[in-house]
Amino acid sequence: MTAENLPIITISREYGAGGRSVAKGLSEKLGIPWYDQDFVTETARDSGYEIGTIESEGEELSQFDKILDYIMKTNVSYNSSHDGIFEAQKKEVLKLSGSPCIIVGRLSNFILRENGIKTFDVFLHADMEHKIKRISELKENGKTEIKKFIEKREALRRNYYRHYTNKTLGDYRDYALSIDTGKIGMEGTVTLILEALKSAD
Repeated sequence: MTAENLPIITISREYGAGGRSVAKGLSEKLGIPWYDQDFVTETARDSGYEIGTIESEGEELSQFDKILDYIMKTNVSYNSSHDGIFEAQKKEVLKLSGSPCIIVGRLSNFILRENGIKTFDVFLHADMEHKIKRISELKENGKTEIKKFIEKREALRRNYYRHYTNKTLGDYRDYALSIDTGKIGMEGTVTLILEALKSAD
């Protein structure tokens, strides 16, 4: 399969399961771009939202935020930043889908499927031990205990996914592949995806 004939590859993932590493590895092997942090920058530029706001609200939603948005929507002048960022990211996902690429998160699997765009959807997960090891190396947890930090981020991510898709993040029926990166490793995961792409419709 040549690069121009590849579907859009979407990578959904548990927090700490290595989505960026796998996307980067696939990009190098396939010769197509991958988007994660660049995606945030482009969304900020096109939407007017600040990068920090997109990073904090672009994939995560707390129960409090969900309830507040619901209550405030009775006020016709209220515009939820979560909804605004979702719409901005949706436009960006659709814009990127004009040529083969790899998109990490951002509900890209759901958005593209809803718009009839061919995708190859992957979900990455790992046991807590491997996720703790990875996050400790990335040092993203600040002063928060790593396990609690991971559990909170995952809960916020699941809330966001359910809120905008009415689906459960990680449901195997929504993906071509569901891979345990803790057991298979990053290189093994990239190899597995590449082999699966060869026989993808």
